[in-house]
Amino acid sequence: MEQRTYNQYCATARTLDLIGERWTLLLIRELLTGPKRFGDLQASLRGLGTGLLAARLKHLENEGLARRIKLPPPARTPAYALTEAGAELGPAVLALARWGLRWAMEERRESETFHPGWAVLGLRACFDAEAAAGLHAVYEFRVGDEPFHARIGDGLIETVHGPAQHPDATITISDDAFLRITGHELTLTEAIESGAASAAGDGEALRRLGTLFRLPSPRRRND
Repeated sequence: MEQRTYNQYCATARTLDLIGERWTLLLIRELLTGPKRFGDLQASLRGLGTGLLAARLKHLENEGLARRIKLPPPARTPAYALTEAGAELGPAVLALARWGLRWAMEERRESETFHPGWAVLGLRACFDAEAAAGLHAVYEFRVGDEPFHARIGDGLIETVHGPAQHPDATITISDDAFLRITGHELTLTEAIESGAASAAGDGEALRRLGTLFRLPSPRRRND
């Protein structure tokens, strides 16, 4: 497959030459939360055919943005992980996510899929480092049937797929309630009061949870 180019000696154009093709940046989004097997990427990126997925991964390998690895025991299966260069795209992806939350998240279309695992990166995009000053806590989230957790320490956040070993607080919420919170239709407190969500654990960790993640207020682009 011939690689298209803008033929401009410009850092922005050169970057888009590398990651501007359809699906490429979403592959990087998936790998920013940790190594993934080929099947994991297929499951998260529905609509991306097997052949095109293989081609995009090959492109990322050739350009030094991703590499093949073998997962540690007990998995011991091949997977893909970002290189240092690929991982440094993280702030750009988070900036796009924050922009999208403000300017692009209109009502969900019937054809659009939702994967709870995308919230792993979303938590980083909405994290308020100042509000987390002095806090050391592990939060486990269960959105639908998918668990992930956030480890917070002195204004820094690490988000990881899977359950936490010793969470300080656990939040369980339905897919629908989570989407309504994302769309500013519902607060977490309201979701808990209605039974669509539950929270348990350390009182201080739960009290500070409401200040740690700030969704940008949505705006209309044509206003």
